[in-house]
Amino acid sequence: MSATPKLVAPFPYFGGKRRVAAEVWRRFGNVRSYVEPFFGSGAVLLARPQPFGGVETVNDLDGLLCNFWRAVKADPAAVAEAADWPVSECDLTARHLWLVERRESITERLCADPEWFDAKAAGWWVWGACAWIGSGWCSGDGPWAKGADGELVKLPHLGNAGRGINRQLPHLGNAGRGINRKLPHLGDAGQGLNRRAAKAAFAHDDAPAGTPSEWLAMLSERLRGVRIACGSWERVTGESVLNPTRQPGHTAILLDPPYDAGAMDYSAGGMGRGIAAEVRAWALKSGERADLRIALCGYDEHAELAAAGWTPHRWKTKGGYSSQDGENSNQRAECVWFSPACIGAAQPSLFEAAS
Repeated sequence: MSATPKLVAPFPYFGGKRRVAAEVWRRFGNVRSYVEPFFGSGAVLLARPQPFGGVETVNDLDGLLCNFWRAVKADPAAVAEAADWPVSECDLTARHLWLVERRESITERLCADPEWFDAKAAGWWVWGACAWIGSGWCSGDGPWAKGADGELVKLPHLGNAGRGINRQLPHLGNAGRGINRKLPHLGDAGQGLNRRAAKAAFAHDDAPAGTPSEWLAMLSERLRGVRIACGSWERVTGESVLNPTRQPGHTAILLDPPYDAGAMDYSAGGMGRGIAAEVRAWALKSGERADLRIALCGYDEHAELAAAGWTPHRWKTKGGYSSQDGENSNQRAECVWFSPACIGAAQPSLFEAAS
């Protein structure tokens, strides 16, 4: 199998599995079908070696995230156009509120129509995801609250309880320059997302060469044959998805639910708590099947899988919200558990190699 050109999501995403993707595919091999119920940034799918083969199905509960991937697949140029806008605090707040107000309706339409998408919402979402500081993009209402009449009203200040990016700034001083007063690299003289420097546009060290428009076009080409579903993870774990062709072979399933043992909940609106145990129970039962190659991600909450013949691969990543030790590395080693049907003996893990 040959490696594809490096493709990554054009937005920061906490909890992605890019560093461990090569090991995942080494254990999966060239399977007939691939299923990812918690798609997120798509790091593992995008790292799949060629030839792809078979049917690929991805899913996520976050409607704004799924809308982005669907829109990029179907109309990358429209997404790039909507995202082509200089960063300003007033627009960031306004678009945040606009997206939060429409999140539920967007999710409902995505669930009901497998081909529906909103390119404008996708462009605004990825634009904000790259400009927002810290967590909280499109979660909650930002610096707004619902009044007695149900209408959204601006809070008297932006402080406290995660009410927005300026929670520690009692005013917007500094000559009205807003959040970018110390970040000159985000301005680029108002050239927007389609300036020649793709890395500056989408804030990713591994951005491919070319403009962000070309980047999205490459992602669109990769996603051309991928089914993108939106909803609960169980929707894509039925037999019609696991073996859509009714042909012999293996189906690979990557399960990366929000971690019960972690300090952060990366799921949309914090809706992921408690799912890990349900996913583990499904994986334990389904892992008995010889035609399913399953990888389950977590910390140490899945240790019971060892008794059923699952193999752990432990690793550490750098950065993210778990970086609280001053050394920019996870306080805890993450683990990917591979079901008995996965191929190959476990390689020395990144965690063990570093120790």
